[in-house]
This record gives sequence, structure tokens and C-alpha cells, in this order.
Amino acid sequence: MFEESEINGPDIWNTTWYPKAADHVNTEKTWYIVDATDKILGRLASTIAIHIRGKNLPTFTPSVDMGAYVIVVNAEKVAVSGKKRTQKLYRRHSGRPGGMKIETFDQLQQRIPERIIEHAVRGMLPKGRLGRALFTHLKVYKGSDHPHEAQQPIPLPIRDKRIQVEK
Repeated sequence: MFEESEINGPDIWNTTWYPKAADHVNTEKTWYIVDATDKILGRLASTIAIHIRGKNLPTFTPSVDMGAYVIVVNAEKVAVSGKKRTQKLYRRHSGRPGGMKIETFDQLQQRIPERIIEHAVRGMLPKGRLGRALFTHLKVYKGSDHPHEAQQPIPLPIRDKRIQVEK
């Protein structure tokens, strides 16, 4: 009938904050936009994963979707360092015997450039149903056009070590 906390007063020992449903409503989430032109793939993907997960927020909770939506444009212009363009391999399997398909970064970039960024970000998200739900917050497009102008995305700052600050 009555909960113990109502009878004995407030719980003074348990002060851990946990987000309520109103704290992570999808319609109130921030939308970011990233131009992937000449950005290093790993640095780009880690920044995107941090914002999708919500780790940049003071209200971050590991088991709750607290993050934002991220739109990536110009996915075909993402950069990699070293010999990764010819040596990095992407594997997929049809599920049938002998169904392994292997292609290099260059081949996949020619065919489906969006998949490269999706693959990198998916690997940085949690595994399980939370990660699958968070992955739907990533929108990757080839070219500079995207259908999300109504969400008024703001630019996501990507720190790039290759850009030197002039003094």
C-alpha cells in the first residue's frame, strides 16, 4: 500500500541520480552535422561515438540513451593515414559456406562510402540493444546534401591534430 520511503521519510543514503524518461526524450535531442572532408577516420568516428552516446554531457548514464543525433556529409572524402587505403580490409559473410567477401578500403569507398564511417562508429558503440538503438542516431550521406534541415543541426567540432594554429 505505502512504499517504505513514504513511511520512513526520504532515503538519505541513496543519493545517486538516475535519469527519468523526461530527461532523454528523442524530440528534444541535439542534432549535430559533420563534414567528413579530409578528416581522419578514427578521430572522426570516436568524436561521433562520444556525442551519440552522450559521454560529453554531465548527465551521462551508461545504460541510458542520453546522446544526440549526428549527420555526416561528404562521407566519400574521409581520410586515412599510412597504407590503410590499400591494406585495410572490410569483411562480410553471407552465412553460406564459402560466403566470405573481402574488399579493401579503396574498393568500399568507391562502392558504398557511407559504410566505412558506419562501420567505424558502430564498433565504438556498446554491444547489445542499447548500441543498436544508438546506431540509429547516426545519419551518413555521400555528398553535401541531407534531408535533415528541419532539425537545424549545429556543427560538431572535430579536433584535428594536422591543422596548425597560426600565431
